[in-house]
Parts: sequence; structure tokens; C-alpha cells
Amino acid sequence: MSLPKKIILSFLISSALIAALAIAGSIGFVEIRKEIRYLELSDSLRSKTLQLRRHEKNFLLYHEKEELNSVYDYIGQIRTIIRGNRHIRNADNLQVLNNKLEEYAGTFTAIVQLDQHIRNELDGLKERSGRSALYAPVVETTFLESPLVNAELLKNVFGLKPGARVITLLIDLNAKIMTFRKEGQEILVLSKNLDSSARDKVEQVIGYTQKAFVIMFPLFLVVGLSALFVVSRSAVQQLKIIAGAIEKTGKGDFSSLSVPHEQDEVGRLIDAFNRMEHDLIERDREIERKNEELLQTRKLASIGTLASGVAHELNNPLNNIYLSAQILSKEIGDQESCPGIVKETVSDIYTQTLRVKRIVSDLLEFSRQKPPDLVLLNLMDIINGIVQQMVASGEIGNVRYEGRAPAVVELKGDRFMIEQVFINLFANAVQAMNGMGELLFEVQEKGDETICRVSDTGPGIPPENIPRIFDPFYTTKGRGTGLGLAIVYSIIEKHKGKITVESRVNKGTTFILTLPRGI
Repeated sequence: MSLPKKIILSFLISSALIAALAIAGSIGFVEIRKEIRYLELSDSLRSKTLQLRRHEKNFLLYHEKEELNSVYDYIGQIRTIIRGNRHIRNADNLQVLNNKLEEYAGTFTAIVQLDQHIRNELDGLKERSGRSALYAPVVETTFLESPLVNAELLKNVFGLKPGARVITLLIDLNAKIMTFRKEGQEILVLSKNLDSSARDKVEQVIGYTQKAFVIMFPLFLVVGLSALFVVSRSAVQQLKIIAGAIEKTGKGDFSSLSVPHEQDEVGRLIDAFNRMEHDLIERDREIERKNEELLQTRKLASIGTLASGVAHELNNPLNNIYLSAQILSKEIGDQESCPGIVKETVSDIYTQTLRVKRIVSDLLEFSRQKPPDLVLLNLMDIINGIVQQMVASGEIGNVRYEGRAPAVVELKGDRFMIEQVFINLFANAVQAMNGMGELLFEVQEKGDETICRVSDTGPGIPPENIPRIFDPFYTTKGRGTGLGLAIVYSIIEKHKGKITVESRVNKGTTFILTLPRGI
């Protein structure tokens, strides 16, 4: 039997046992829950019945209105509980209890009425009995507890005949109280029987559930262990190979496993493992790239701080030298007797001062920490304006420019910074091609991003130089500060975008800018 069939068979058997165990457990739990609810009901009835009897006795002893109200209150509570649970099992027993409660309530009402009649008779008796009326308060306070004793007292002290109304009422009251106490005792017995029955039923259901677990659980263990043994023998070797490969992966070796000819579950697992290895390799590369970006950001930050300080320190003396060179050039130009070497030296000072000022200006631009002032821009207006300026100044030379983009490309950005980015990229491309070649600008809008490509047909960048082209002061030209691309990188980062480069030697270079549109 094949591994899949063994697994399926063992799974079906185990599932059947689990289902049987679950069904038995569920039925048991449902029954236990029902019985617990019934137990709670019976316990509540028993507790309230005990309270009812306690207030009943207090009323008969002390004849307090609070006790009278409590008796009626507990009768009402027991009625409510019974009526609210007529749908549960043992409803017949509850009905018997309810009938007995109604008899009890009727008897109690009759006792209360008799109590009032007797008190009325005693009030009348006090008014016409003279000194014997002193015994009336004693009778009033004790007749509910001992009606017959008080009836004899009334006969002896007040000289009442056996047929007197108050004597007849006391005899009737005694009978009602006897019945009342008997009915109360029967209610208490019924509630206790309900409670006892509920407890016995709960114990019985728990016992059945325990027996089901005792029978089914060992059977499930036997079947499960047998299936585990069979499956382990079939797949353990290949799984060991996978375990070894996983251990190597943990040490950084992302080599793939050979896929077995039989494409069973283990084979598919090996396929998934190989895909995971490939994903880990890609993720490792992505982490390395992010680390490089982080390192580049830190470089820019530290060098920017240094550059800012140096540029500010140099700016004032350079301005003085520049102004002095201008004045000297003007004075020398007006004097024909001035030697040529002096004119040439002053001109050289003036030219080199301009060059140093441009370097300082680049340093200040590079170190600028001002956040971009985001406004809605049409990128194509900026690009077309830069190209027109380069053509007018002759800077573009014999380079052929081609733009492949919509007439309107809107995004949010800092106009000055965006202009600086494309001025630097276009100027680098023209310089790389020595004024001869093709410059291509392409724009693609993709979702919330704008993707720009600036391509040239220059000599390209050697692969070993690509990781350093965004480093400040790095340049392979004979002139320049090496800050152009570093400034571009910094501006793109401030706009929450990214810049990458693709280059092939003797084929050309393409800078790819991804900017969020932010609209």
C-alpha cells in the first residue's frame, strides 16, 4: 500500500474514532450542562423554600409585617422560577411542587384573614371586659403561635362560651396553621427531592461520559501510534535529508535538494523547500541592498555635516578673493603697460576662484538639510525647460535628445530640487558622451508612482564602479567635484523615492528614478 493510501486510511480510522469520541463527549457535555442547569434550579428552589419556611415561622411567632411580606415575596419568587422552567425535564415534578405551593399560598392567605378577624374580635372584647382586658395584649401576641391555648385562656378569664365567635375563629385558625405547616413541610420535601434527583442525574451523566472516554481514548492512541509507525518508516529517510538541508540553511548554505522521481507528498515538500531556498536567497539579496542603502544614507549624512562646515568656512574668504580678482582684472584691463604675465595670472586667479565657488556651492547644496517644499508640478514643463536652456547655452552640443512621455506628468515635489536632479543627470550624460550621442528621457506612470528613465549611449560604467557612483566626492573624470550624483541621491531620498542604475560597458547607462506622485 502506498504512503498516501496508508495516510488516508489511518486518517479515516483516526477521524472516525475522534468523531465518535467527540460526539460522545459533546452529548455528555450537553447532558451535563442540562443537568447542571436543572441542579441550579433545584438548588435555588430548595434554598428559597428554606427561606420561606424561616419567614413563615417568624411570622407565626412575632406577627411582624416584614415577615408577612417576605412570605408573600418568596412565594412569588418560587412561582416565577417554576413558571420560567416548565420546558425542562421533570416538568411533572415541578407541576406537583407548583400545585402544593398554590395550596400553601391559599392556606397562608386564609390564616392572614383569620388573623385580622380574630384581632377585630379581641379589640371588641377589650372594650367590654373591664379588668380582664389586661389579658388581651397577651392573647394578641401569642394566638398565632398557640391558638388553642389562647382559646382556653379566653374561656377561663373572659368567661366566653365554647360557641363564641372568637373561640370558633381560634379553633379554625389552629386547623389552618396545622395544615399550613404540613403543606410547608411537603414543599420543603419536594424541593429537596428535586435537588437530590438532579445531583444523582449529574453523577450518572458524568459516569457515562467518563466510560466513553476510557474506552475510546486508548483505542484512538493505539490506532494513532500504529499509523505513525507505518508512515514514519515510509518517509523518515527523505525527511532526514530535508532536516539536514534545513540545518545547512540555518548556517547560510542555501543549496537546493535534488527532486525525487516519485512526486509524492515528500517530493512536493522538497519542491516547496527548494522554492523557499530561492526566496531566502532573494530576501538575503534584498536585505543586503537595504543595508547598502542605509550605509549610503549614513555616509551622506556624515559627509553632509562635514561639507556644510567646510563650505561655510570657505565661502567668505572666497567671496573676498573673487571680488579682489574682479577689481584687479578691471584695473589691469585699463592699463596697457601691465605685463602679460600679470594679466594671465590675475585671469587664472579669477577663473580658479569661480571654480572653487562652484565647488563650495555644490557642497552647500549637498549639505542642505531643508525638507522639500512640496507643490504640484508638471514634470514635463521642468524637463523641457532644462533641455531648452542646455540647447541655448550650447551645453548639449551635438547630442540628440528624445523624450518619450505624456505632455502632462503631475506629481508633488520641490521645483528647485527636481530641476537640480535632472540638470545633474543630463549634464553627466552629455559629459559621458563627450557631446556626441543620444540622450533619451522616458516617463511611465504606474499607480501612485512616476518612473523616469534617463539613458545615454556613452561608454557605460564598469561593474566594479557602480556601487560607489553615489558616494560623495567619487568621480572618474578629470574634473568635477564628484557631488552631482550624491546630490541627486539625497534629493530623491528626501522625496521618499529611489534611484537605481543600469549600465553596460560600451553600451550606455540608464538611471531609473521612482518618485511618489503624492496627489
